[in-house]
Amino acid sequence: MGWRGRRDSARARHGRIVHGLDAFSHVEVLFVFHEVDAAKVVTGARHPRNHPAWPRVGIFAQRANNRPNRIGSTICRVLGVDGGPLRVLELDAIDGTPVVDSKPVMKEFLPRTEVTQPSRVTELMADYWREP
Repeated sequence: MGWRGRRDSARARHGRIVHGLDAFSHVEVLFVFHEVDAAKVVTGARHPRNHPAWPRVGIFAQRANNRPNRIGSTICRVLGVDGGPLRVLELDAIDGTPVVDSKPVMKEFLPRTEVTQPSRVTELMADYWREP
């Protein structure tokens, strides 16, 4: 199974900290892009994925990993808690990535209006979660 569909787990320092998360279908996981070289951090605009057909946009208008704050987030499906490690599906991070927080996804915190995005984003993400 590729990384996009693999099952992942995050160990909590305090086992009871994840108690009750298994009642939710999804969790937002916040993590640190710990392997990003400081020299590769982007503070200006660039072509997403270095694709010259897409316009230059600032790093905060992208979901790239070489961000100044090195913080990433992904909404994952909850598979279980099992008394300690939080098990999720579709965590968009590499093995060993430090997790700094997780929050249950609640409908009331999702956008209350239609989500819009440039058509280039739909093109960029077309095969992102597809298994190789």
